[in-house]
Amino acid sequence: MSSSVPAAEHVLALLQRIAARPSPAPAAALARELDLPRSSVYKLLGVLRAAGFVTHDEGTRRWGLGPAAHELGSAYRRQAPLQRAAQSIVTDLAERTGACAHLAVLHGRDVVYVLEERPLGVPPLVTDVGVRLPATVTASGLAILAALPAAQVRALFPRSDDLVRRRESGNAPGTLKELRSQLTQVRQRGHAWENGSVTEGFASVGCAVLDHNELPAASLAVTWDEGRLARHGEDPAERHDRFVAACRASAQALTRRLNG
Repeated sequence: MSSSVPAAEHVLALLQRIAARPSPAPAAALARELDLPRSSVYKLLGVLRAAGFVTHDEGTRRWGLGPAAHELGSAYRRQAPLQRAAQSIVTDLAERTGACAHLAVLHGRDVVYVLEERPLGVPPLVTDVGVRLPATVTASGLAILAALPAAQVRALFPRSDDLVRRRESGNAPGTLKELRSQLTQVRQRGHAWENGSVTEGFASVGCAVLDHNELPAASLAVTWDEGRLARHGEDPAERHDRFVAACRASAQALTRRLNG
């Protein structure tokens, strides 16, 4: 790569090198791979760190991608190609479950809802298209966070004060220890869930949609009114399992579609 702006060229090369690695790397290794002076690499990393594009682990002295870099990727995935690919799948998920189905993407510490389908007779929810909610209170957000590398989650939530709890009656994590525990459970189960964290009386299950690098591009979720569906006589545990199975199958279908 050659340009008339070598500083910009070096910044891009450094970001690409960090992004290509499976885990954070020491500055010395990055400098060696890019054939740049170590002092120059440290200066570039300092600028990128101040802007949030890289993060530095003081314990291991390694550098990885920061939240701003992830936001750029999320912004790209929010564009029309993702929505076009997901539209029929989200519609089918709502029809099969009889509940609200939606597609969300991560933006910083929030999720943004980009698609929603509601069956006839189901009232609108707070998760309408364009709405932003704290990622850690939603099944959609927890599913995405659980699929991210741990270093990126630490960069997004370095302190417990960064966590938001909309309702004390829900199961949203209030501390970093609780967040780590919940994300571990999500990875083990293969889906996230919340009950009452966003809206009292409503529950959701969510599954991550992965890109070709097996990183989360979005999440699919189903949200339902526990009281309304209870009147239909279905066992709550069976309903939960049915929604999980439908959501997981839809997320797998969208993952395959995104990856050709």
